[in-house]
Amino acid sequence: MALADESSPVYIHGAYQAIRSYFKDEDKFVEMFKTGKGLRWGEHHHDLFEGSALFYKPSYVGNLVSTWIPSLERVEEKLKQGAKVAGIGCGYGISTILMAKAYPNSKFYDFDNHGPSIEQAKDQLRKEEKKGGGRIGNVEFNAVSANDKSIGNDYDLITFFDCLHDMADPVGAMKLAKQSLKPDGTCMIIEPMANDKLEENLNVVGRTFYAASTLVCVPNSLADNGPALGAQAGEKKIKEILEAAGFTKFRRATQTPFNIVYDAKP
Repeated sequence: MALADESSPVYIHGAYQAIRSYFKDEDKFVEMFKTGKGLRWGEHHHDLFEGSALFYKPSYVGNLVSTWIPSLERVEEKLKQGAKVAGIGCGYGISTILMAKAYPNSKFYDFDNHGPSIEQAKDQLRKEEKKGGGRIGNVEFNAVSANDKSIGNDYDLITFFDCLHDMADPVGAMKLAKQSLKPDGTCMIIEPMANDKLEENLNVVGRTFYAASTLVCVPNSLADNGPALGAQAGEKKIKEILEAAGFTKFRRATQTPFNIVYDAKP
């Protein structure tokens, strides 16, 4: 029962729904490997979008407010007092809704270039409001690319939840994030657990992430001639991206068996 409860930190159905999408997209993968042209996120079966959201949700429920945000330097206090936050590549908005409920004095602006996911995020917000019996008025979802300057500026915190490694232009996305932060602002980058060397990733988690990355993350970046970082990029590669974008401070704030949380400042 613990594995089937969506509010459980070990809920597993999302992973199986994402895997189901792989079989439904088999013909697309065959063509992708023949041509090398890649496959964009929005071109996958919709089971991937919903499954991914449900797959990541347990980690966010179990860690985001309790340990990840407190691990960042001088961020939790700002959120409690009232901060301006941008979420890049927000997907179904699950992480943002969790933060919006925990920090009602802060304002959250979420962005994703996948329109259907933004609509689902708005629907998730309505469901959460109905369940909680009150309006959550400090969240705004927008269908905008990570490289679009219309995301605004003067943010205290900008978040990237399990999405930077998928992007066609991760350096460009981080440059825009740096420009959009306040001088004392913070970027929180959540990435899949990965070591820098291939052989160090040949464990159960690493093998699973390599398999998923081959079909989803790498092709999405390749579709727009990106660097194809993939889900096992590792800390060294992520640091290179941040330094190329002009960030001067970068550290691993905390980690779980499935994720690494990075803290970056201009």
